[in-house]
Amino acid sequence: MCPGSVQCISGIRDGRVKLGLLGLGADLWLRFFVAPILAMGLYEAGRLIERGTRPKLSDIIFVRSAFRQDLAYLGLALLIIFLMWGGIAQIVYGLSTHRLHKTLPEFVVFAIGTPEGHVMLVVGAIVGGPIAFLAYCLVVVSAPMLLDRQNDVFVATVTSIRAVVRNPAPMILWAGLLAGITFATALTGFLALTFVFPWLGLASWRAYRDLVSG
Repeated sequence: MCPGSVQCISGIRDGRVKLGLLGLGADLWLRFFVAPILAMGLYEAGRLIERGTRPKLSDIIFVRSAFRQDLAYLGLALLIIFLMWGGIAQIVYGLSTHRLHKTLPEFVVFAIGTPEGHVMLVVGAIVGGPIAFLAYCLVVVSAPMLLDRQNDVFVATVTSIRAVVRNPAPMILWAGLLAGITFATALTGFLALTFVFPWLGLASWRAYRDLVSG
């Protein structure tokens, strides 16, 4: 093979790596910074309905409070937690098997059909569960609170954690429902999320109003 061909193949490989990193960056940006902004539109719809006003599409799409700096800080905190969880998940997976399962079906067969996979799932749940619950505690009340009140992200997250601590049973139930619904939508390739997401947004607003009164 001539040197030019080697350079060409290397360039294609490097290009694929860069495209993959760009795709990962775009996915993280959408998940942790754009999604909270979209959720703000649903919280605004809930607030308008609570006031007896029928929300318009423009009210949901263009929410001025959604572009607050504090909301970006909240997204950044969730991103850091996610990266930490992802790193731990890689360690648990690496310690559970000597193979690399390149496709999702291979990974599912390993996780469900082998003793090593069962250990991985148990350890992953023990380690990753508290991390996921921490993220839930930070955001369950703070996100709608940033829309409803002129508080900073610190006050909002502390209020959110306090709401979970004071109402453990219903908040754990709500977390379980969110996890179950999200898992169910994943089985449809997240297509069902198109219908579930608005309901979750309005229900989250109602939960916030019940938990943080005044």
